[in-house]
Amino acid sequence: MLLLVAMTSIQLGASFAKGLFPRIGAQGATALRLGFSALILAVVQRPWRGLRLNRSILPLLAYGVSLGAMNTLFYMSIRTVPLGIAIALEFVGPLGVAMLGSRRWIDGLWIALAVGGLALLLPLQRSAHGIDPGGALLALGSGAGWALYIVFGRRVGQAYGGRGAALGMIIAAAAFAPLGVAHAGPALFSATILPAGFLLALLSSAVPYSLEMSALTRLPSRAFGTLMSLEPAIGALAGLAFLAETPSPFQWAGIGAIILASLGTALTLGSGEVGEPQPLPT
Repeated sequence: MLLLVAMTSIQLGASFAKGLFPRIGAQGATALRLGFSALILAVVQRPWRGLRLNRSILPLLAYGVSLGAMNTLFYMSIRTVPLGIAIALEFVGPLGVAMLGSRRWIDGLWIALAVGGLALLLPLQRSAHGIDPGGALLALGSGAGWALYIVFGRRVGQAYGGRGAALGMIIAAAAFAPLGVAHAGPALFSATILPAGFLLALLSSAVPYSLEMSALTRLPSRAFGTLMSLEPAIGALAGLAFLAETPSPFQWAGIGAIILASLGTALTLGSGEVGEPQPLPT
């Protein structure tokens, strides 16, 4: 339940962020999310205490930059792509990491399902229900950022422990918040936008991060991965309920195929392939 609430909170945050785009743009919303999230985590965790920087500084920087790029590209993608579809496209990143190097026949089935889902979602042909090609590419770019986030996140977790997430968020904010400030200008600091930004950070990062940490003490990695497979569906339902985004039957089928591919991957991972689950970044 904690993990389901965390995923729901993230998708509510994404829906709320999309409502801010007309005033401050996707870059401005990203700046608010990253900036306030970094502030909250810095106050709560104080990750600089006893901090010793060494050769692991490069993976930490890469982790923070990939986190910031992932968030920025995702928010830019949902300007023109429905929320559930953007999440399904983004999911290809972590799905690829999970399947990397696999040699089993069953994994070929999950790869085929994921490719089939992409074929139904990507604008490969013109139709009344086609999605914006640029937005689709941005969502896939966000998925690539998510993949790098996972790869570098494992190394950061080994080197810095729990403080790694806070340090990564601070780096992400330092790298990408200035882009939002430059794009939105003074509107970003208005008396109505700043409280909205703080709420966005709570919904999208602080609350789900805390709930996820509690869930990880009760869930094995396989169960965590299985539940994470539901996130595109939760995003699609949030888009339907709060943004009036209605995917076509083919797009629902594409979302379902990627969910099944992620679910199958989580359920059939070998014991040696199951790593520590990563925080919810979308």
